[in-house]
Amino acid sequence: MLDRPRAPWPYDFLPKVGEFPVVSNDVRDGELLSDNHTFAGDNLSPQLSWSGFPAETRSFTLTCFDPDAPTGSGFWHWAVANLPVSTTSLERGAALPDGAVALRNDMGNHKYDGAAPPAGDYPHRYAFAVHAVDVDALDVDESASCAVLGFNLAFHTLARGVVTPVYQIQA
Repeated sequence: MLDRPRAPWPYDFLPKVGEFPVVSNDVRDGELLSDNHTFAGDNLSPQLSWSGFPAETRSFTLTCFDPDAPTGSGFWHWAVANLPVSTTSLERGAALPDGAVALRNDMGNHKYDGAAPPAGDYPHRYAFAVHAVDVDALDVDESASCAVLGFNLAFHTLARGVVTPVYQIQA
């Protein structure tokens, strides 16, 4: 499995936007996810918080994407649209605020499903991204695919913050 090239970073191919910090008590850039946040473990979303986003922000969208999944299109672990602008953090195992829309992830669920790379594959990156959006609500509902969400975000993202832990299952 290790003979395939590393996937490109997905945000390199989208319109350039501003950045802001996303921090967590649970995950950090380049560090290994704990079992709390893996599919075979506790399967809990990590605590996340963000600040420093543009004043024009009217809502947020949160995604967790694994670009390294051996699918040709990556793997969506979590997608939540239309988080109210007053929401600047989510606790571990978060209950979503009113108005937020959880889309179907690539496991078929409308919730966070944690890391589950193939055993023996190199460490996969899990991009937890918070997108500052210029509208109160994107035109998506829970039936929208994550690709449709991404298409909408391409036209409405003011800035983005990303924290990217990794995870690997030894063969």
